[in-house]
Amino acid sequence: MPKVFETPLYPYERSPDQDAAASAHHPVIIVGAGPVGLAAGIDLAQRGVPVVILDENDRVSWGSRAVCYSKRALEIFDRLGCADPMVDKGVTWSRGKVFFDRRLVYPFDLLPEGGHKRPAFINLQQYHLEAMLVARLRALQAAGAPIVLRGVHQVAAVTPGKAGVALTVNTPDGPYGLTCDWLVACDGALSPVRAMLGLDFVGRVFEDNFLIADVVMDADFPTERWFWFDPPFNPGQSALLHKQPDRVWRIDLQLGWGIDREAEKRPENVIPRLKAMLGADVRFELEWVSIYTFQCRRMERFRHGRVLFAGDAAHQVSPFGARGANSGVQDTDNLAWKLALVIAGHAPEALLDSYDAERVFAADENILNSTRATDFITPKSAVSRLFRDSVLVLSERAPFARPLVNSGRLSVPAVYDASPLNGPDDPALPPRTRPGAAAADAPVSGGWLLDRLGDGFRLLTIDADAPETVDAAGLSVPRLALSTADDPTHSLADRYLGQAPAAVYLIRPDQHVAARWQAYDEAAVRTAVARATARA
Repeated sequence: MPKVFETPLYPYERSPDQDAAASAHHPVIIVGAGPVGLAAGIDLAQRGVPVVILDENDRVSWGSRAVCYSKRALEIFDRLGCADPMVDKGVTWSRGKVFFDRRLVYPFDLLPEGGHKRPAFINLQQYHLEAMLVARLRALQAAGAPIVLRGVHQVAAVTPGKAGVALTVNTPDGPYGLTCDWLVACDGALSPVRAMLGLDFVGRVFEDNFLIADVVMDADFPTERWFWFDPPFNPGQSALLHKQPDRVWRIDLQLGWGIDREAEKRPENVIPRLKAMLGADVRFELEWVSIYTFQCRRMERFRHGRVLFAGDAAHQVSPFGARGANSGVQDTDNLAWKLALVIAGHAPEALLDSYDAERVFAADENILNSTRATDFITPKSAVSRLFRDSVLVLSERAPFARPLVNSGRLSVPAVYDASPLNGPDDPALPPRTRPGAAAADAPVSGGWLLDRLGDGFRLLTIDADAPETVDAAGLSVPRLALSTADDPTHSLADRYLGQAPAAVYLIRPDQHVAARWQAYDEAAVRTAVARATARA
């Protein structure tokens, strides 16, 4: 049976737009059908926004590529309708081990406290995720949602204007024109759209290369993340091992800077490296091999008028820490509800400036963490290496030193503390759910808190009185009323009340906290909704 990435899932079909007398117009066009572009399209379509996705290919990506998805990303995929198949297919994990030379330095466990619907992380090859997203898109189409995916449609020219964007698209039947109100570029690290607009990244490219190999084998390794510093099978370098579905294991091997990249990808050079790591008697097959270079860079701005950039098209980080795809999906989660409100006339275009502000901040946070990990993994001087190695030796017997070990701090959602959309905060409430933070899940009557919050503005009350709906800034905000009497695990109280007797939270459509109080105040809530929609 052919692998999923060998099968066209969205083959070329001639569109009626190609026979139109003038360029057909669409509210939103997305360029790129990777996880970020598909997630953006699904999110917009579920909000009733007509969207066309263009991709130069007709099938999902080759190789595992993005492989590790965080709890926050899974919570977003829940709202997109595809987290269940992801978790069912993926490998759930929370534990890992850090090695130095031949020694186990220490194990760790990333499993959060109880009372969360989704696990800390799953491992799942990107081609499986893309296939699941395409299946979700097809299901939405069948239900009448306004979403179209066009394969073998290559964007050849982009001309932005004050009121929209014009595109020229190449197809097997020749070029044709399109126009749109908004263009969302999710076309990857090399982003042709970014290049056509003469835009570039700022940041650092690190002088190092890493080999990625997807290996099919039966192995006794546990379902854990294993990271080696200076292992005997790759002296002076590092290595990483992750388990994936279908007997596939992901291996990353540090190679250094001055290498022949094409030569290093040849099987006759890859296989001896893997045998040295896995053992000469271990039987395996190579599924995919690639070379990557550490990069920590971003565009200066993610919004350029009517063109918006997301995912790798907007920012790049090193793979260690699972910050690429996870942060890209969080970009679209931040963007889709804002774009939908602007298109519907419920918010001014200025709301999209908050997308730039919040997600540039998140990118800088990811770049900072990724840069620190890179500097620890690949010391740039003898003094840095001495510090790194001393920390590793000390952490073997001294737990206080372990937070200094950085083999790629794993992805966590950004807290938009300085967001222009944030409203009032009551500091007596727990800091983890302050304005700007992603809402923490908890078991509640009827299921899980995040499921019940939904994907619109919501007034969450806990042991507090408030109207069933609040009309503010042209929106009707429904109330979700909860009580600590229905909180047997105390998770809800711990995460949202602390020592306070009651609380009222305004939750944004991306399930980040917009504002909070200990009691309902209609004028304050109205003002907070107006601020969260850039109307204040």
